[in-house]
Amino acid sequence: MSVTVRVPAKVNVQLAVGAARPDGFHDLANVFLAVGLYDEVTVTPAAELRITCDGPDAGQVPLDRTNLAARAAIALAGRRGIEPNVHLHIAKDIPVAGGMAGGSADGAGALLACDTLWGTGASRQELLEICAELGSDVPFSLVGGAALGVGRGERLTALEVGGTFHWVFAMAGRGLSTPAVFREFDRLAEGRGIPEPVASEDLLAALAKGDVDALAAAVSNDLQPAALSLFPELADTLAAGRGAGALAALVSGSGPTTAFLARDAEAAEKVAEALRMSGTCGAVRVAAGPVAGATVL
Repeated sequence: MSVTVRVPAKVNVQLAVGAARPDGFHDLANVFLAVGLYDEVTVTPAAELRITCDGPDAGQVPLDRTNLAARAAIALAGRRGIEPNVHLHIAKDIPVAGGMAGGSADGAGALLACDTLWGTGASRQELLEICAELGSDVPFSLVGGAALGVGRGERLTALEVGGTFHWVFAMAGRGLSTPAVFREFDRLAEGRGIPEPVASEDLLAALAKGDVDALAAAVSNDLQPAALSLFPELADTLAAGRGAGALAALVSGSGPTTAFLARDAEAAEKVAEALRMSGTCGAVRVAAGPVAGATVL
């Protein structure tokens, strides 16, 4: 018997970042939107814990116990007093180190798949607690849709969305370390006051109404200056997308993937083609959201 779970990528339509806390983390107001790029995690009983991966960027995925999928299996097994003896196979389509929560998606997918395979009977709340222990973005990968994350981003409130939003994602030629981007954020912020992070009321209203123009006017990412400082070439990609008619352009999360909001599916294809021809980025993908979170297939 095996269980396969499909898990979506995310884009941050708002990422407000507070000052560094004593524990090194930052308080966030993080508005997540799940979009239709997916990893699939398949778990099968095995003699011992083993991880394999295929798909784009698979060579960059760790195949040891540092992988979030492995950590998820270990965490759930530990709570039930069993051995995490499964083969975890990740079919990867979400960019690696791209600011779209690919690793977090794999963690949430493995957790739900192992829970289903083992019949642990874990409640949704227990699964979310384990997700929060694994990482700040993992709970949203389980939940999907749209949500506001506060604290480190792990405490979620579901958000109403009144329509479908069309996005184009441009992948960079190399990755960016999330801790490095936060360190650069702290360096750039040194000596100035940083306000408490709060969700934009205009942005939440735009999501609820399904108003693409209002959403375009409200998207923001406080980590974008830090990402651009570490990876200046991203500015050329952002300019190319805007020049091709994107309503909004921003770095997705900690980057280096850049996200472009388009008016509709046809406009998204035009932006995507222009980005492919621009020479400013690697692969280009089109996806819409919101979509459901981790789902057993």
